[in-house]
Amino acid sequence: MRVYPDMTRRKRAKLRREIGRHMGQTLFEIYHCAEFQSRLDRFDATGPGLAALEDARAQGKGAIVVSGHFGQWEAIRAVLKARGLESGAVYKPQTNPHYQRRLLAGIEAGGKPILATGRVGTKAMVRHLCSGGIISILLDEKYAEGVRLPFLGLPAMTSISAAQLALKYGLPMIPAYGTRLGDGGRFEVAFEAPIPHTDPMTMTRVFNDSLSARIQADPAQWYWLLRRWDGA
Repeated sequence: MRVYPDMTRRKRAKLRREIGRHMGQTLFEIYHCAEFQSRLDRFDATGPGLAALEDARAQGKGAIVVSGHFGQWEAIRAVLKARGLESGAVYKPQTNPHYQRRLLAGIEAGGKPILATGRVGTKAMVRHLCSGGIISILLDEKYAEGVRLPFLGLPAMTSISAAQLALKYGLPMIPAYGTRLGDGGRFEVAFEAPIPHTDPMTMTRVFNDSLSARIQADPAQWYWLLRRWDGA
């Protein structure tokens, strides 16, 4: 592995097994997202980002929540929906029709609107944000038209669009993570402080560093199959 070049074969095998277990749990929960969201006793919400989201709502402003394929990212929207802060999301349509149908139904149960990547989805997202809505975006996928920024210590093509929108419309950009606890049935949902408004590259790098720290602390909770780096 590029990030852990000195990791022993045994540790790599153990990490692969843990990643597989986490992702199996995650997919099952997304498929059954309505039931997943109903178990509010399993979510422990923390962090200053929650107050920032409440403040944005009080001002009639939208907000952008940024995360990655780490832990159970739908736990973030479950906490928000339970607090009356329903969040839409951006997703990438899948080519497998069965998977696409199940995936879309699951994430729609987590909150609306659900917007496909692309020009039409981006326009709809801007309208939603400008009307005071919240959008959650996973920013850890490789983006060929993006900017090369460090991620887990290695250069990776990264979208800076979330930061551009936050700056253009004066919206908070808040990193959030749904970390599995114990046997994976409970979650600490951490909403970090909004990223200070500077410029798109700096703000996105702050997010990359934030997510990298979460992954380094618990690498089995990240979906390593994203092929995040050139040549991966």
